[in-house]
Amino acid sequence: MSKKANSGGIFKLHKPWEPAGDQPAAILELAQGLEKGMKKQTLLGATGTGKTFTMANVIAQYNKPTLVIAHNKTLAAQLAQEFRLFFPDAAVHYFVSYYDYYQPEAYMPASDTYIEKDASINKEIDMLRHATTQALLTRHDVIIVASVSCIYGLGSPEEYEKVNLKLEVGQKMDRMELMKSLIKIHFERTNADLTPGTFRSIGSRVEFMPVSETVMYQIEMKGALLYKIIKIDPVSSRIIKEEKNIFIFPAKHFITEEVKKKKAIVDIKKELDLQLKKFKKEGKLLEGERIKRRTNYDLAMIKEVGYCNGIENYSRHLSGKNEGEPPETLLSYFPKTGFLTIIDESHVTLPQLQGMYAGDASRKNTLVEYGFRLPSAKDNRPLKYEEFKERIGPVVYVSATPSEQERTQSEQVVEQIIRPTGLVDPEIILRGVSEKNNYKGQISDFILETEKTIKAGFRILATTLTKKMAEDLSTYLKDKKIKAEYLHSDIKTMERIKILTQFRKGEFDVLVGVNLLREGLDLPEVALIGILDADKAGFLRSETSLIQTIGRAARNSEGRVILYADIMTNAMDYAIKETTRRRNIQLAYNKKHGITPKTIMKKIKDITEQLESEHGKVVNAELKLDLEIFKRSYKKELAKPFKPVGLGESHLSDGEIEDLIYEKIIKMKEKEMNKAVKELDFETAAILRDEIRVLKTRLEKK
Repeated sequence: MSKKANSGGIFKLHKPWEPAGDQPAAILELAQGLEKGMKKQTLLGATGTGKTFTMANVIAQYNKPTLVIAHNKTLAAQLAQEFRLFFPDAAVHYFVSYYDYYQPEAYMPASDTYIEKDASINKEIDMLRHATTQALLTRHDVIIVASVSCIYGLGSPEEYEKVNLKLEVGQKMDRMELMKSLIKIHFERTNADLTPGTFRSIGSRVEFMPVSETVMYQIEMKGALLYKIIKIDPVSSRIIKEEKNIFIFPAKHFITEEVKKKKAIVDIKKELDLQLKKFKKEGKLLEGERIKRRTNYDLAMIKEVGYCNGIENYSRHLSGKNEGEPPETLLSYFPKTGFLTIIDESHVTLPQLQGMYAGDASRKNTLVEYGFRLPSAKDNRPLKYEEFKERIGPVVYVSATPSEQERTQSEQVVEQIIRPTGLVDPEIILRGVSEKNNYKGQISDFILETEKTIKAGFRILATTLTKKMAEDLSTYLKDKKIKAEYLHSDIKTMERIKILTQFRKGEFDVLVGVNLLREGLDLPEVALIGILDADKAGFLRSETSLIQTIGRAARNSEGRVILYADIMTNAMDYAIKETTRRRNIQLAYNKKHGITPKTIMKKIKDITEQLESEHGKVVNAELKLDLEIFKRSYKKELAKPFKPVGLGESHLSDGEIEDLIYEKIIKMKEKEMNKAVKELDFETAAILRDEIRVLKTRLEKK
């Protein structure tokens, strides 16, 4: 296989292989469509035909910044990894909601229940969001892989870019001035370990960690001069390099310069007065008191520190926009000269993009009506679908099962059915659900087929109708000595990616899920898929879902799909016929060209390898330091001879000494953890808790 990079243009495409199968024709047709000025095109690509590689070639030829929208975080992570392989020199970034858990602020009048905004923010993903916006403001060779959160309100790119802090060796600036400058762009001072968006002062040095990268900068001052800028690895404390100058972007996306902030405070007060008069006129005294307290508290915070929780609800005033005007979003950060938009799995992603505004508006209207938010909070919203369309240029819809919407709106639909590997759509087998005659039912049959597939060295997917069924089946398989795990929406983003990686590595053999389509699975190791209760009506057993699920077995030359059903539904009939049509085209092509299908060989990588959490790094760094200190302090003492009762003089072995050191550290850290909890220092307690877990695991393995 040849390895080439294209010449010319801002995107340097690394080609691990040349386009094959239907790819060359698809690339040519799509690229020509863009040249002709086509606004909408569809790539109908069967699963496993290399749609991502096709789009990488199109991006390189179109040669403009690109936004790829996926319908969930896991799929976005996988696509980001793939585009990084194809464009190693470009800025390929991952932009998704930074909430691992998010319960939006809401009020339910029927039960008089107010639900406060409750969010678990993933610091790594927040860091990646900042890296995304900074790349768009500073580079042209940018590919952003985003979830539908990209159409939600984000701070103004002009304000975000305007307030960056430039530091230069020899610059006139004393230590206090530097700290004030960092606070102005929303960095927080700390005396503990640095995390993204924090700084600390030690003597004549100021150390801080940017929000977009996992490095630390140490600024050395000499009087009123900036003397040195040193880039440091925060875990090993190794000096990476000395810099002459650096640009530091704000730690928050919602940034407002002082003049605008003062005007915004005046405008918010005016809006509050109007809302209080309205509530008084309507006899809503409770609602008036509620909004008065909330708004005055937020205003005090904005005035004093320039920020408050939920500041995005005042974005209309802070940005100076008019009522009803669309908010700034990630799309605002793309260049005005134009960019390409790719909507992956468009049959799922488009409905999400179209439905976000209405759901958000309904919730906000209730909050405003009952005095939890000012009316301007309604302008902190996702874009309406029409607004989204106005803000993008040419778009390519990508799906194995495009809906009628994509087909009818596209100026051309390009089919990509033939796989470069020669792989064909899997064989479909129909089996009954119910137990009758000598047939023991779908679970028993699935277990028999699973055992055969495991012996052949492959992995298995199973889809159920509910989360409970997925968990129960996973447990049942384990009882039968089959290594299995389940995957569903309750499992957090980063954990889902880890489970998928473990599955590919063979740490377990069967993955059970409800809607495994939403994961954007690319699993060449899978040779069998069992679709349980395939004849039940509903979204998970629709034509589209069945075809998509069947396609998950098309990356393996031994791929088979068993549909467990007692009756033939319309959805099953369509899925079987369409799969058979594609399979026949593929078999005919292979016969004509003398191709023998080969299972896709794909490196096992995942985004978590690049996103080791800051928390984890802190834990490992602390443990390393503690072990060194304890070994120096106790090893000499513990190595002295001692006399156990009734025995002669004895010595502890090196292994026994190390065990005792581990036990002493665990006891010490348990005391520190309990103390931290009593003092309500839960962040320190969490770090200590995880240090104890690591130590106990190491001790058990010794």
